[in-house]
Amino acid sequence: MQDFLTAGAILIVGGAAVLVLWRGTRNKQSLSTEAQRVTYETLHTAWSAAPPLRAGLVPDAAKKSARHLRTLLDTPALALTDETEVVAWEGVSDHHSADAMSQAEDVFLTGRTQAFDIGCAEPNCPINCAVVAPLTVEGRVVGTLAAYSREASAGLVRATNQVARWAAGQLELAELDRSRTRLVEAEVRALRAQISPHFIYNSLSAIASYVRTNPERARTLLLDFADFTRYSFRRHGDFTTLAEELKSIDQYLALERARFGERLKVTLQVAPEVLPVTVPFLCLQPLVENAVRHGMEGKVEPGHIQIHAADSGAEAEITIEDDGIGMDPEKLRRTLAGQVDESAGIGLGNIDERLRRVYGDEYGLVVETACGLGTKITVRVPKYHAGINGM
Repeated sequence: MQDFLTAGAILIVGGAAVLVLWRGTRNKQSLSTEAQRVTYETLHTAWSAAPPLRAGLVPDAAKKSARHLRTLLDTPALALTDETEVVAWEGVSDHHSADAMSQAEDVFLTGRTQAFDIGCAEPNCPINCAVVAPLTVEGRVVGTLAAYSREASAGLVRATNQVARWAAGQLELAELDRSRTRLVEAEVRALRAQISPHFIYNSLSAIASYVRTNPERARTLLLDFADFTRYSFRRHGDFTTLAEELKSIDQYLALERARFGERLKVTLQVAPEVLPVTVPFLCLQPLVENAVRHGMEGKVEPGHIQIHAADSGAEAEITIEDDGIGMDPEKLRRTLAGQVDESAGIGLGNIDERLRRVYGDEYGLVVETACGLGTKITVRVPKYHAGINGM
C-alpha cells in the first residue's frame, strides 16, 4: 500500500473546527487506528482547555488553558493576550513574550490572522516565527492566540486559525454565562423594586400602631420586619431552600396579619420532607404577596390564603390559593408572555421565566383564575437538579 507521510482531518470541537495532523501511517487499517487515537487525544485536550477558557482571558485561567492549546498545536510556545497585555505564555523561550503585544497590534486592527518572521539572537532558540490569530467575540477582537515555531508553514497557519476560532467560541460562551447571571440579578432586583415600597410603608405603619398599645407585639413585628428585609435584600446566591423561603413568607404574613387583623386568614400546610428542596430565590414570596393583594382588595369579609407544599415523588409541589377577586385571564396571558402588566400580578411573568430557564418549560407557573373566583398558582420543582445548590 502507498505510504501516507502526512494525513489530516478537521474535527468539530465545541462548535468550531480544529485541524488535526498525524504522520507515519502505512495502510488503511493503520490509518483508521491512528485517526481514532488522535481524534480521542485531540477531543480530550480540547475539552481540558474549555473550562478555564469559560472563565475568560484572566491570567490564572489563561495559563491553564494555554497549556492545553499548545498541546493541540504542538508548538514550542504559545501566548494568549487580551486587549492590553500578555495574560499567558506557555512553553520555551519566554524572552519572546515581551514582543507579543506589538505583534498583536495588526491583528487587533484587521481582525485577520498574521504571520511574523521574528528571528532570534540566541543560537539554540527553537522560535523563528509567530502566527497570531484573533479571538473574536460578538464581532469584536477581544484578544489573540499566538503560536510560536521554527517556521510558519501553511498547516500551522490553518491550525492556529482554527484553534483560535474554537477558543473564541468558548470565550463567547463565557460572556453568555455572565450575561445570564446579570439577567438573573436584574430580575431579582426588579422583584425587590416591586415588592419593597408597598410592603415597607404598610409594615412600618402597622408596627407604629402597636408601639403604645402593645409594645411587645411591636417589638416582635419589628424583628420579623428586620429578618424579612435582610433575607429579601441579601446579595449572595440565586437559590435558597424551601425552608428559608417559607420562613420568609411566614414573617411577611405576620406583618400583613398585623395590618389586616382578623380580615386575613392563612392556612399553611408543609410536608417536612420537602423543606430541604432547593428553589430559586424569591420565587414564592411575590406570589404570596400577590395573593394577599388580590385576596383582600375590595373585600369586606375576611380573605383566606392557603399555602401547601407537598411531596410529589421526584418533585415538590407548592400551591398558593386565595379566594379574592381573581384575574382577567387575558391580562394573565399577556403577563406570562412577557407583556408587563403589574395589575395582573406582582412578578408573575418574571417568576415564570426564571422557573422555565432553570428547570425547563414544563416547570413554568400553572395559574387557575377567573374574575371574582380567586386564584390558585401551582409551582413544581424537582427535588434534585444538576448544577443547583441551595445556598
